[in-house]
Amino acid sequence: MKKYVYYFGEGDASMKTLLGGKGANLSEMSTIGLPVPAGFTISTEACIHYYENNQSWPEGLEDQVQKSLDRLEKETGKSFGDPNNPLLVSVRSGAPASMPGMMDTILNLGLNDEAVEGLAKLTEDKRFAYDCYRRFIQMFGDVVMGVKRELFEELLDEVKAEGEVKLDTDLDAEALQKVIDKYKALYKKETGEDFPQDPRDQMERSINAVFNSWNNKRAITYRKLHKIPETWGTAVNIQLMVFGNMGSDSGTGVGFTRNPSTGVKEFYGEYLVNAQGEDVVAGIRNPKPIKDMAQDLPAAFEDLKKVYDILDEHYKDMQDFEFTIEKGKLYMLQTRTGKRTSAASIKIAVDMEKEGLIDKKTAVTRVEPKQLDQLLHPQIDRSQEIQVLAKGLPASPGAASGKVTFDADEAEAMGNAGEKVILVRPETTPDDIHGVNAAQGILTSRGGMTSHAAVVARGMGKPCVAGCEAVKIDLRKKEFAVKDVVVKEGDFITIDGGVGEVILGQVKTIPPLLSDDFKLLLSWADEVRTMGVRTNADTPADSQKALEFGAEGIGLCRTEHMFMAPDRVPAVQKMILAQEVEDRKAALDKLEPMQKADFKDIFRVMQGKPVTVRLIDPPLHEFLPSLEELLVEVTTMQVKGVEGPEREEKENLLKTVRNLHEANPMLGLRGCRLGILYPEIVEMQVRAIMEAACELTKEGVKVIPDIMIPLVGHKNEIKILKEKLEEVARQVEKDMGIEVPYSFGTMIEIPRAALVADQIAEFAEFFSFGTNDLTQMTFGYSRDDAEGKFLFFYEENGILEESPFQVIDEDGVGELMKIGVEKGRSVRPDLKCGICGEHGGEEKSVKFCYKVGLNYVSCSPFRVPLARLAAAQAVIEEEGTVQASSTA
Repeated sequence: MKKYVYYFGEGDASMKTLLGGKGANLSEMSTIGLPVPAGFTISTEACIHYYENNQSWPEGLEDQVQKSLDRLEKETGKSFGDPNNPLLVSVRSGAPASMPGMMDTILNLGLNDEAVEGLAKLTEDKRFAYDCYRRFIQMFGDVVMGVKRELFEELLDEVKAEGEVKLDTDLDAEALQKVIDKYKALYKKETGEDFPQDPRDQMERSINAVFNSWNNKRAITYRKLHKIPETWGTAVNIQLMVFGNMGSDSGTGVGFTRNPSTGVKEFYGEYLVNAQGEDVVAGIRNPKPIKDMAQDLPAAFEDLKKVYDILDEHYKDMQDFEFTIEKGKLYMLQTRTGKRTSAASIKIAVDMEKEGLIDKKTAVTRVEPKQLDQLLHPQIDRSQEIQVLAKGLPASPGAASGKVTFDADEAEAMGNAGEKVILVRPETTPDDIHGVNAAQGILTSRGGMTSHAAVVARGMGKPCVAGCEAVKIDLRKKEFAVKDVVVKEGDFITIDGGVGEVILGQVKTIPPLLSDDFKLLLSWADEVRTMGVRTNADTPADSQKALEFGAEGIGLCRTEHMFMAPDRVPAVQKMILAQEVEDRKAALDKLEPMQKADFKDIFRVMQGKPVTVRLIDPPLHEFLPSLEELLVEVTTMQVKGVEGPEREEKENLLKTVRNLHEANPMLGLRGCRLGILYPEIVEMQVRAIMEAACELTKEGVKVIPDIMIPLVGHKNEIKILKEKLEEVARQVEKDMGIEVPYSFGTMIEIPRAALVADQIAEFAEFFSFGTNDLTQMTFGYSRDDAEGKFLFFYEENGILEESPFQVIDEDGVGELMKIGVEKGRSVRPDLKCGICGEHGGEEKSVKFCYKVGLNYVSCSPFRVPLARLAAAQAVIEEEGTVQASSTA
């Protein structure tokens, strides 16, 4: 019979897929001798069966659960449902990938009306026993039966108000008995049944509830955000309860082996005395820094310091762990690889290499390329006057401004409408995940550095200020107040998650400074990677920024962007409106010095690195006023009886725009087709490129221009243009008495070009895959229409796993790229191949480009570091050379 249940110690950290991260690590910690309360894990395979078989358990699971419970009873001397010595357990989820707070937990399972009295006698503490029972009723009611948590909280607040106390811990046993009675009445009112008294019934329902939580709204949202497959399922962990709410010598907390915001190796975390674990992460009470345990619980703190070192040394990565102290004794409840900021990821990786825990290649794999975006977050410009309203905890770094909203649904709606928002909540819960994702940043008035808001914001790379108690939130009025300042929904605020400040209004930001650790880690990546990284840049400023980020050249310089400057538009329009070639050339003569100056500036900045210049690509009508606007203007003039040169000019312009108008301009007169019909345009551009290169060469500046002919679909197109343009290039060299190492190539962006790449390579000296257009033409999607109308639906409903405009479609577009590379190099073995679409800065796409043998990727300047890191990881993954270590 198939094994579905694993007792702690029967598995290890490598079994995350089967036991989930939590179950695998509980087994691992048990094996290495850490104090883990006994228990067992129901595998993810049971969850998968549950969903595939009409929510039923697989054969044998019930017996295996019972045998494990029998073993747990034997080891502890306690019995399930025994009124004199009850066995109490927790039931927790545990997916293969960390999903903090997204699924469900039930604590104190096994309590009923009789067992709670037995627990009171056994511990000689009625208050403790009743506190456990009221927590269990609330959790079971909420998680298993769907009774809203807020209804329970309202009843608890009523009893606190009656007793004139502020905190839950101030309620005595008599008051907690009232809470229990009210909770049971609420449970019956909402569910139509009495609270279940049979512990085995409680157990079965709770296991099902954890299985069901795999598909709750927040878990589905989190999986989509983090690309976690829905087919994985969750494990269920059933563990002996240990109690942090047994008095002043007990407590519970969350710790990290290194600071998850900065990466510094220090005792980092939070705890609460006389509390259970949910109190810390839910932000119900503001916890204390873990270092204070040295005064409150000194013996347990010494034990915890040893655990810090053991976890760091064993897992060789920063751990996020949960613990409970029961009557002075420390117990470990969970460990997992901790979520961290990008800055922390880099520091931890570099420090661990320096400490000898990992090697350089492993360090390179420890940072997710997409995390590097966090490092490029803007910071507050402190040279300006700012009004700091309040200061909370610096829970996740970065600065963000936005309109205040108090509701996650509203944040999502405003975000979808293109507005920047700051989500302000007393504390966030897992149900707010969609609002957190849509917001620029998060502000909470309660909770600590390990609260839900803090952990999720750090994972998403968003700024967060948590536990800002000076912010008094009124959800009913949709406003918050700090002393006499009132901020209403829709007002702008700015938060600085690096220092914990809440600032009134929008403030200016400045680019971040990159750390020495950042530069060192990327230098290690550069030692490993074999694929080049270039940038897409059209200006000297962009080129300079890309160089600072480590770009090795320009993979795409779009010449048409240079035509868009206001001082050039009249000359461009005059060139387009010219009816005769000579008139067009006269207009181009005015543009040529401008183009040459542009190229000289960029070539000079790039310091001898290759620069790929794409000749004009868009249709000419893009440089003219829109047809609709001109129709309105001309019609208005006609109605008003306006006569003279102004009307005549507008009518001529309208006639030209009508002539240039196309039903589908993307597939019309553009790219190489434009160059073939109007060769004087691209001849001017090549002349400007070559003159700029020759003049700089005379000055001693090395220049390597690669001239790219766009939109080639047939070999004759590039043949015709290359012959004409090479003649121009050679003439410039001859006239100036200088030779430069130029080359001609093409952008592969039409599917036919990939299929006949061997024919095109007879003339092209390099290929650059324009995957934006190649994706549009391969799928038959208009990107603007697809993204606005149906791609979201396709992703939501699993038709497409992800947008092909974000990640290369390896089966279709990727296959065309592979064909193009192979066919092209069959004719020209030294054919240089790159990519210049937006995919060149996306992690998975970069790794795919390495697999198909591209020489380089090219991306926007701010994505160059990401591409460098991803390119190195591609090599390491292929080699399989990551240093072996325990997996958290």
